[in-house]
Amino acid sequence: MISISRLLCDRIGPGDALRYHAQDPSPFGSPQGGPRPIVVWNCTRRCNLSCLHCYANANNSRSLPETMNTEAAKAFISDLARFRVPVLLFSGGEPLLRGDIFELAGFARGKGIRIVLSTNGTLITEAVAEKIRQVGFAEVGISLDGIAENNDRFRGQAGAYQAALRGIRHCVARGQRVSLRLTMTRHNYREIPAIFRLAEQENIDRVCFYHLVYVGRADSLRRADLSHREIRAVLDTICQHTLDLYRRGFPKEILTVDNHADGVYLYLKLKGQDPERAHRVLSLLTMNGGNSSGIRIAAVDDQGNVHPDQFWWHYSLGNVLERPFGEIWTDASEPLLRGLRQRKKLLKGRCARCRYLDLCNGNLRVRAEAVFGDIWAEDPACYLTDEEIGLA
Repeated sequence: MISISRLLCDRIGPGDALRYHAQDPSPFGSPQGGPRPIVVWNCTRRCNLSCLHCYANANNSRSLPETMNTEAAKAFISDLARFRVPVLLFSGGEPLLRGDIFELAGFARGKGIRIVLSTNGTLITEAVAEKIRQVGFAEVGISLDGIAENNDRFRGQAGAYQAALRGIRHCVARGQRVSLRLTMTRHNYREIPAIFRLAEQENIDRVCFYHLVYVGRADSLRRADLSHREIRAVLDTICQHTLDLYRRGFPKEILTVDNHADGVYLYLKLKGQDPERAHRVLSLLTMNGGNSSGIRIAAVDDQGNVHPDQFWWHYSLGNVLERPFGEIWTDASEPLLRGLRQRKKLLKGRCARCRYLDLCNGNLRVRAEAVFGDIWAEDPACYLTDEEIGLA
């Protein structure tokens, strides 16, 4: 994640303590085990919507009990607590379709883990919003991928936008921190200004703009991805609106996700406009260290399989029903984990020769694999020019 609001406005967000810190020097496989990851738990693959970009291929056809029942889920959460995982993000599918979601969330919070809910928002009634508040979710991330009918087309259900908007309002009315999440494509990027207006009007705390990742159903959207020229224009728009909100006294936490080229792009722009701020931005990006798949982010799917991040469902590092998460995560013999943690010497193409490799860490490896069939190939979503990254 790149915090545009932090880099441009010094707006500190709740996740900044994890995002900007000195790197843990202890190696994975040591007794210390390296930095503890944020864990995304796709606790169900069932969903009441059918979104075009769903990496989990979620649907509402499953009627069987979850593979990880309540007892198994609590054992998993207890292991995360013993391993000192700082954040557990309940995702799906649609996590609110799990009948034990609030029991499990309360159990995790009781173990000292910060809990976050990722939902499409359509099932959040007043009663559900109150339960979310009472159980202690630090944040509710609600997905919108456009305004009104545009969102509904993306989500595969008429009325999804209005239902999600009601869910947002129910949460905000109870003082619950809300994050709005949008995956950028050619179908919706022109609505980004409207998304900023919505965040201001509805008192939404945070907006995350996701770059497209070609996995799951999103693989069919490759032709709808933004061009490099369009991405640069979109970043300019996001920065302009972030600064506008801040200057008018309505500061929001604004982030972009799944493309660390954004941070370098912003740094290069500021070098010519505001060298002092550019220096601070460079320091923050260096502390952040770039993409952290397999390092400070992990995912566990509905079957208990562990992945380097939520997009690697085709590769399992192990299963928490068979081995503790901490043991899987610190297994120095696992080839993909070992590669991701030592990736700089494995990278190829532009990524290997980029002068800003320390800032982006080779970006998103699963996207390189999706396009080139090679985990270590250059990330095709890097929109920086050869001149900008020192190759010309």
